Amino acid sequence: MSLLMLAVLGCMTGVTTVVFGFGGGFVVVPLVYHLLISSHSPGEAGHDAAMQIAVGTSTAVMVITASLATFKQRNAGKLVTGYIWPLAGYIALGAVGGAMLGSVMSSDAVRVAFIAYLGLTIADCLLREGFLRTAGQNKGRLHAAPFKGIGIGIVATMLGVGGSVMTVPLLRRSGLSMAQSSALANPLSIPVALTGSLMYGITGQLETQGISSGFLGYIYLPAFALLSVGSLIGVRLALPLAGRMPDRLHARIYILLLVLVGLALAFK
Repeated sequence: MSLLMLAVLGCMTGVTTVVFGFGGGFVVVPLVYHLLISSHSPGEAGHDAAMQIAVGTSTAVMVITASLATFKQRNAGKLVTGYIWPLAGYIALGAVGGAMLGSVMSSDAVRVAFIAYLGLTIADCLLREGFLRTAGQNKGRLHAAPFKGIGIGIVATMLGVGGSVMTVPLLRRSGLSMAQSSALANPLSIPVALTGSLMYGITGQLETQGISSGFLGYIYLPAFALLSVGSLIGVRLALPLAGRMPDRLHARIYILLLVLVGLALAFK
């Protein structure tokens, strides 16, 4: 896969950020992982730390995509702002631990954890009530926000997914629609993106020998630049689509995308 192709696929990142609140992680992580595996040999940092680099690059791209999507959706009045704070603060706290944990794990361990968590999330969405069809009763607040927020921050930053895989089902079960939940996933991904980018940039530089030019710690700068440009275009293209999809169809496509990402990472 060429780096130029990443710019095109970055548009997909922008679209999923707006429509599903993915923040880019579910597109960026598999793309960068396969790019690194195919372009580096075993024993090189780009190969042996491929999953950490994919995750670190994902968090950096999310700074751009989640911030722009949040700004646009806020101006359009699509954010239920009462759900953002203090949950975002607890997510930021957990993100520090998640980045530290992800940086010391092996690349294969992070990959297996990513796939396993996707599987658990898909099963939870399908088997437990409240996701495919919400009761429609807006609770106005989230219970046990500190525990949930820190947990989201740890898992999201370790796997580079921005937290949407956890926040969207959580918000759905709080009575919000898929459109509202997906929109809120973007501001709730910003703490993960900022903290993860900082931590992966530092820990990658300190812990991995052989990181060469083109990398800022675990952040692969050429991929970051091209994906960011493509994703900005995708965000702008997708904004008219936000909130227009029928709620249950929206939830089903969300689950389908999780399945496709899991399959993409399951096969090297």
